Amino acid sequence: MDGPNVNFKFFELLQSDLNEMYGGAQLVSVGSCGLHTLHNAFKAGFSMWQVEKLLRSMHTLFNNVPARREDYVTVTKSSVFPLSFCGHRWLENLPVVERALEVWPSLQLYVDAVKRKELPNPGTGLYDTIEAAQKDPLILAKLHFFLTIARTFEPFLKRYQMDEPVMPFLAKDLAELMKSVLRRFVKREVLQDITKLQLTKLDLCEKKNLLLPQKIDIGLGAEKALKDTKISDLKVLEFRRDCMQGLTNIVRKVQEKSPLKYATVRQMACLDCSNMFRDPDRCKEQIKCLVQTYLQAKQLAGGVSAGRKLLVSAGAGRSRYRIFLDQQRARKESEARTQKRKLAEEYLTDLKRKKTTVQEVSTCLAREADMLAKEAEGKSVSKMAQLLSKSNALRRASKEKLAELKKVEEEITVKGDELRKM
Repeated sequence: MDGPNVNFKFFELLQSDLNEMYGGAQLVSVGSCGLHTLHNAFKAGFSMWQVEKLLRSMHTLFNNVPARREDYVTVTKSSVFPLSFCGHRWLENLPVVERALEVWPSLQLYVDAVKRKELPNPGTGLYDTIEAAQKDPLILAKLHFFLTIARTFEPFLKRYQMDEPVMPFLAKDLAELMKSVLRRFVKREVLQDITKLQLTKLDLCEKKNLLLPQKIDIGLGAEKALKDTKISDLKVLEFRRDCMQGLTNIVRKVQEKSPLKYATVRQMACLDCSNMFRDPDRCKEQIKCLVQTYLQAKQLAGGVSAGRKLLVSAGAGRSRYRIFLDQQRARKESEARTQKRKLAEEYLTDLKRKKTTVQEVSTCLAREADMLAKEAEGKSVSKMAQLLSKSNALRRASKEKLAELKKVEEEITVKGDELRKM
């Protein structure tokens, strides 16, 4: 999927074509790519600190500059370097921030060495950015806060970057993700019993809904970084306000183009087996609404009968899933057997090569032994004894090779029988 604006424009053009080609039939919209929206939302939350500028500078300063990397290793005694920052998938930068926090002490040693003129000054804007960040007493707190919020999003990203049909679970998981962010700076009573649709309309400008800056949850790492830093209470308060503003920006961006705004996304939860068990009546109402939506879009025909077919199809979902798992298991077993047979064939081929080699060596040794024995005839006693001794040694080696050859032939027979049974 592309960015939300591109997706919506493509969807609009596609709907127009479908309307002309299939007599008014329309696709049912469930919004743009939810993952892309989250990446952009996260970016909006941290643009105020320009964290990406620092993370890019940390990597680029040493990347593809061998002399500078060597200086870094010499001073820091470490060969661990910053990772590359991804500017269009912000939430995938979790390892980048983890590495940045890991190498920050070493990076400070490098900057200090440059200041003492023990190392050449890179003289680039990249170095200036890192030097400026070193002077910021809150830089570690900012990076830890970035890390904490990124980890909040990570499980959702992992689950929904897949090809399996996960739409029935999207509304619940996305709502829980939004709540986990909101709980950090919104009062608990505001979030109690809030619906998925209400989440998309929650007014974050109402101060009565928000916690005081001193009470917002910025994560243990950021809290520790603040305690370890000697700054005024006013600076700490300003940092907490910035954190609250960043969280607000993230949630607002998610609200703006959230899939939760679409009734179809919320109603698809009726296909979640856990919801069917807990609240079957609500699921029946939701599936009726789904059927009506698909009928209006001319994606279904048959009125009530279509709804009964959809219910039957949903009811058989577990059976189809088991069949799918059986097929996957059978495919893996088949691949394992194929791989095992391939390895056995390769091993048998190696044995046959070994047999040929041993035969040739044995024949060569026997031939050389005969030649030495013939050469010994008519020689002096000492020379004859020397040649016969060499001849006998070669014959013994030839017999050892023949014994080895017999074992190889026996193993070839055994492996050949095993291969035929596979």
